[in-house]
Amino acid sequence: VPKKCQKAREHFGTVRTQLSSLKTKFPADQYYRFHEHWRFVLQRLVFLAAFVVYLETETLVTREAVAEILGIEADRERGFHLDIEDYLSGVLTLASELARLAVNSVTAGDYSRPLRISTFINELDSGFRLLNLKNDSLRKRYDGLKYDVKKIEEVVYDLSIRGLNKEATGGVGGEK
Repeated sequence: VPKKCQKAREHFGTVRTQLSSLKTKFPADQYYRFHEHWRFVLQRLVFLAAFVVYLETETLVTREAVAEILGIEADRERGFHLDIEDYLSGVLTLASELARLAVNSVTAGDYSRPLRISTFINELDSGFRLLNLKNDSLRKRYDGLKYDVKKIEEVVYDLSIRGLNKEATGGVGGEK
């Protein structure tokens, strides 16, 4: 995994070059006029950066750190920037991918990873519940997070039923 993450980080150099070129193609004060042209690409890039950081540290990457990885600004006032909604959409895509990773981890015999993913996703869900999301695409994506939480809970439950989480937690209920 560390080698794959390093390889992915190398590709972000190309992304930075391309985004740097994009910044010069339109007036700086008209970011939102053209935002739809790169919105989904930025959301996907946020997901990729968040996934790499998660695989390296098992933490959530900040918006500022993603902006730095992509070579763009975090603050709107500074020009071409990472919009907060694009960041949040990318993070929600990360949640969906982590739900898949939880299932695949069990298949590969890694029984502790789904437990760690479950903790991470539950904290992420708690954070999103604090937001007052409008009835837009971000709200719909957030609604999908509920299914990801449920999917991961089912994986953790199955591990518990089969007694496989003992290896991950050191015993029943974390006892040794």
